[in-house]
Amino acid sequence: MTESLDFTVAIPTYNGAGRLPELLERLQNQINTENFSWEIIVVDNNSTDNTAQVVQAYQQNWQCPYPLRYCFEEQQGAAYARKKAVGVASGKLIGFLDDDNYPVSNWVAAAYAFGQKYPHAGAYGSQIHPEWEVEPPENFQRLAPFLAITERGNLPLLYEAKKRLLPPSAGLVVRQEAWLASVPKQPILTGRANGNMLTSEDLEMLSYIQKAGWEVWYNPEMEIYHRIPKSRLQREYLIPFFRGIGLSRYVTRMVNVKPFYKPVAFLAYIVNDLRKITFHLLRYRNKLKSDLVAACEMQLFLSSLISPFYLWKNGYLETNNK
Repeated sequence: MTESLDFTVAIPTYNGAGRLPELLERLQNQINTENFSWEIIVVDNNSTDNTAQVVQAYQQNWQCPYPLRYCFEEQQGAAYARKKAVGVASGKLIGFLDDDNYPVSNWVAAAYAFGQKYPHAGAYGSQIHPEWEVEPPENFQRLAPFLAITERGNLPLLYEAKKRLLPPSAGLVVRQEAWLASVPKQPILTGRANGNMLTSEDLEMLSYIQKAGWEVWYNPEMEIYHRIPKSRLQREYLIPFFRGIGLSRYVTRMVNVKPFYKPVAFLAYIVNDLRKITFHLLRYRNKLKSDLVAACEMQLFLSSLISPFYLWKNGYLETNNK
């Protein structure tokens, strides 16, 4: 590992050759970073396009005082890419930006400053605004948080464990010390990849950090814009997307539950999921084919109900999390 730095921007990307240039331009134009040391690392998660060549072209013409690094992670899945980033990062704080996340000009400075002000923060998320390619359906705000849209006001907010709400990985800063001490080397959820529809790997990681006693925060001064293409508002994308979230839920629900409470929690979640499905059917039974938002919610409730059985049948719960 190279010398220790104050901050690392890590960009996990899969086939991001077309999206990376704008993000790298934004990072070249960050302001107020003169008083701390930082770097950028692009983590190529087994891309099949010319992502590597795009980064190399930028490296050859790089004029910034902070380095631009490239590394390759062959194992497909966002969890593996983030784990790789944590392993190679020189920064004590690691800020994750997806290749479709575009930070405002003071994002890095605001991210570093928050980490200094809140030393017990193991992780903290950005204020994330949507940049829609096309206007979403009228009632889409019910689903927006699942697409990493996070607008929780203009004051810092502490995520309390009892409320079971955590920020997305887009624009998330993690304290390297907290990750290394808290997150299992082999998580159950690894992120969507070929043959694996499970998601919520970021929530599993954050749940372990929170369980270990670190604080998790929302920092509104770290603002990014999440570009959402038309394709992500189509039924063909959204229904499998919500199925993956639902099927993953048993993992994230149980991280903070003590072993002897798990049977009770299991039954309570089954009852609650059945209640949600029943009420949703009563309210939308004639609209589930025409109302995309209601259909996505139904898919989420149904998949959440079968999550423990799906995970057990497919061997995910046998994963060694030590």
